[in-house]
Amino acid sequence: MKKKKISTSDNNYLENLENFSIRNEYASMGVAEFYEQHGSEYENPHFKQIESLILSNFEKFDWQNTLDLSCGSGEVSKILRKKNIKTIATDPYTMAAFERNFDSKCLPYSFDDIIRGSLDQYHFTTIICSFAMHLCPEEKLYPLVSKLLKNNTYLGIITPHKRPDLRKVDGVENVWNDFALTERGKKVYLNVYKSKYSLE
Repeated sequence: MKKKKISTSDNNYLENLENFSIRNEYASMGVAEFYEQHGSEYENPHFKQIESLILSNFEKFDWQNTLDLSCGSGEVSKILRKKNIKTIATDPYTMAAFERNFDSKCLPYSFDDIIRGSLDQYHFTTIICSFAMHLCPEEKLYPLVSKLLKNNTYLGIITPHKRPDLRKVDGVENVWNDFALTERGKKVYLNVYKSKYSLE
């Protein structure tokens, strides 16, 4: 079966993307299978909104040690590198796209790997997860967030939905929120969290 290519090379990219309907592809083949087929060529169509949210909140974050979590093809890293901020990136599905764009290594860790402790040896002052956390199954969300906030400072989640809403998660503090509008007036959200407890 021929793979559908996600490309920005055509003038009708946004229209074609909507017709392609990533959401429907997720539903029909599953997230893992979608990225197995399309991960090496993936590009996020909401780059402008991601950039706007990061830059308008830039001074609020501590970028000293930054993780680009579920990095995709590297949208967050691209924005931060323009500010001379280096990132560590991880994404098991889009490693090829990231490494092609940056000529640097991408860690292969999934949400399950992180829950099992793959990032326990690191301390990040900021973690940005763009367009991925809302895909985490509900039963894995609490252990994932607990792991991410145990040894790290800020967790910024950029999402096309209001979910996941972590404000009711025990031990998690919602520090601030923001949103940016798409050309069609839809909101892309930034929600920033930290642990209510002192880091060990």
